[in-house]
Amino acid sequence: MPDTARPFIADKPSVAVLAFTNMSGSPEREFVAEGIAEDIITALSRCPWLLVIGRNSSFAYKGRAVDLKQVGRQLGARYVLEGSVQSAGERLRVTTQLVDTETGAHIWANRYDRDFADIFAVQDEITDSVTIAIAPAVDEAERRRAMRQPTENIDAWTAFQRGIWHLHKFNPNDNARAQTFFQQAIDLDPTFAAAYCGLAWAHTQAATVLQTSSLTEAQNSAEALARRAIALDPAGAEGHSTLGFVLWLRGDSEGAVAEARQALAISPNLAFAHAVLGAALIFSGQPQDGIVAFQTAIRLDPHQSMLPSRLMHMAIGFYFCREYEAAVGVAKQAIRSNPDYPLTYRWLAAALGQIGQTAEAKETLAKAIAVAPASFDLYVRNRAPWIRPEDHAHMIEGLRKAGWDG
Repeated sequence: MPDTARPFIADKPSVAVLAFTNMSGSPEREFVAEGIAEDIITALSRCPWLLVIGRNSSFAYKGRAVDLKQVGRQLGARYVLEGSVQSAGERLRVTTQLVDTETGAHIWANRYDRDFADIFAVQDEITDSVTIAIAPAVDEAERRRAMRQPTENIDAWTAFQRGIWHLHKFNPNDNARAQTFFQQAIDLDPTFAAAYCGLAWAHTQAATVLQTSSLTEAQNSAEALARRAIALDPAGAEGHSTLGFVLWLRGDSEGAVAEARQALAISPNLAFAHAVLGAALIFSGQPQDGIVAFQTAIRLDPHQSMLPSRLMHMAIGFYFCREYEAAVGVAKQAIRSNPDYPLTYRWLAAALGQIGQTAEAKETLAKAIAVAPASFDLYVRNRAPWIRPEDHAHMIEGLRKAGWDG
C-alpha cells in the first residue's frame, strides 16, 4: 500500500490482533484459533485508552506471510498481536507475541499449554490471560516511547505519558514536572479527559504522599478536574475512578465505592478502579474485601510503578484484620519494590510493634519519621479524613508499641 493511502496512526496506541495460525494439522481446530483471536479483540476493546483495529481489517491477512511493520503501516496499528494454535491428542498449545510495529521489537510473548477437555473454558482462560497481560505491556511501551520523543515534537498523548512517568517517581521534583506535563496535555487538547485525571492524581499525590501542598486545596482541585473529565467523557472509566479516589480522600467511602463500581462496569479490567474500590473498602471496615480488590489490581497491572502503594494498602488491610505477621510481610515487600515510597514505613513500624519485635519496630519508626516527617502531622498527630477514629486509634496503638511517645 503506498504511503499516501496509509490510515492515520492516532496519538493514542492502537493494536491489531491478527487471526491466529492453526498449526495443528486438524481443520476442526480452526474454530479454536479464530475464536481465541476474536475473543481477544472483543476483550481489548473494553480497554478505554486502547484503539483496537476491527476484525475484518486485521483478519484480512489470514493465511499470508506478512511483514508486521508493513501490517502496522497499512492498518494504522502501533502494535500487532499474532499467535498460533497447536494440538497433540488432548493437549492444546497457544503461543502469542506482541510486536511494536515501529521498531519491530517484541514487547511481550507467552505460551499456554492446556488440556483440551473443555475447549470453551480453555478459550476463555487464555483470552483473559492474554488480555490482562497486553494492556500493561502496551502501557509500559508507550511510556518508554514517550520518554524518547524530543520535546519539540510532543503531542497531548506523549505529554500525558511523560506526566505518568514522572508521577510514579513519588518525589516533589518529579511531581511538579508531572503537573507541568499534564497541564501541557490539556493545553494541547482541552478535550483529553485522561489528562484532567492525571493532573488530579498529581495534585492528590502532592498533598497525601509528599505533603507539598494543602490537602483541602488538593481535594477541591482534584474533584473539579475529575468532574471535568467525566463531563468530557461520561463513559470514561478513568474519570469515575478518579472521582471515586477523591471522594475517598474526603472520607466519603460510600460515594467512592459507587464511583469505582461504575468504572468497573465500564472497564472490568481497569486496575486503578479496583485499587480505588480496595482503598474505600479497607478504610470503611471491610478490610478483607479490600485486600481482594488490591490483589486483583496487582494481577491486572503487576508493573512496578504503582506496586508500592498497592502493596502498602494490602498491608494496611492485614493490619486492620489484626493479621500483623502478614502485614509485616507485605509491607516489607512494598518497601523492596520502592524504598523511596515514604508512607509504608509507618505501617510497618506499627505492625512490628504489635508483634513485639521492638528493636526493628523502633528502627523502622525512626525511618518513617526521617523520610516523611510531615506525614506525622497529617496521619498521626492529626487524623486524615478517610481514616475512621477506631482505625486511627488502632494505628496509634501499634506506633506506641514501636516506641512513639508523641
